Amino acid sequence: MRILITGGAGFIGSHLAEAYLKHGDEVYIIDDLSTGSLDNISHLKARPEYAKRLFVYVDSIMNREIMLELVGTCNLVYHLAAAVGVELILKQPMESITTNIQGTEIVLELCNKFKKKVLVASSSEVYGKHLHAPLVETDNIIYGPSSKFRWSYAASKLMDEFMSLAYYRTTGLQATIARLFNTVGPRQTGNYGMVIPRLVGQALENRPLTIYGDGTQTRTFTDVTDVVWAFARMMEKEEAFGEVFNIGGIEEISILDLAKRIIRLTGSSSELQLIPYAEAFGKDFEDMQRRVPGIEKIGELIGFRPRTGLDEILTRVIDYKRERPKEV
Repeated sequence: MRILITGGAGFIGSHLAEAYLKHGDEVYIIDDLSTGSLDNISHLKARPEYAKRLFVYVDSIMNREIMLELVGTCNLVYHLAAAVGVELILKQPMESITTNIQGTEIVLELCNKFKKKVLVASSSEVYGKHLHAPLVETDNIIYGPSSKFRWSYAASKLMDEFMSLAYYRTTGLQATIARLFNTVGPRQTGNYGMVIPRLVGQALENRPLTIYGDGTQTRTFTDVTDVVWAFARMMEKEEAFGEVFNIGGIEEISILDLAKRIIRLTGSSSELQLIPYAEAFGKDFEDMQRRVPGIEKIGELIGFRPRTGLDEILTRVIDYKRERPKEV
């Protein structure tokens, strides 16, 4: 089978590519390297048994001609290419909105043209400012004002979902949507505000662990291997198409306690440093106090339940960072 992964040189995309190559499939990657890196897939290209089945295009999903060729060639499409991370969204709001909406429009149009199955990666950000937990797929959406550009990312991902569902309802396109809750693992960078690799990097250097706000905001975290497993199973289920599914962890933890756990697991002498949101991100930022997924729906579809606990997730990231101390 031929698999197309947009954003395939990114963190999640590279793990997904590796899983399909191990399975014996051909993998086609398109990535403009704005947040991805060829280093993420260099170990795959270095293996002779993978190299002949791995095809990498350094280009943008906005290049319709290349996308026309790639979508037409492949059997399954995973659309992961997007602007990612709070810091990047706030620094490049126009580019982020354009990539997330127009890029997805091109992917869906071409998948519909060639009648290809497509999984669109969305985000827990779409839920907005809910305080309750768990968040379920039928919850209302609650955003802050448009002057707070944090919500531009959430709104753009929600538009991706609307477009995917509209194609399914009007043309029968086999499109499914995965709302991801803080996917973590080796090869994830802290460059764009991802909290675990950033805090682990600081701890390994015995620097202060910077916590934004008061640290009482809570999150759950999901190992990338669990996410990749879920992606592949979703694409095998006809019942997945035209539906939205949460994929996330079940252990809720405050960022303050997360930082303390990282210090314990690394044996670091780091101290904790609280930084006000306005100082870290500027006036355009608002945060979500809780972000915990309900995973009953994805559980009923494919039997999903996270297999990797938080300590194991953190240990995998710590070991990876120790092997590559120069990476952020």
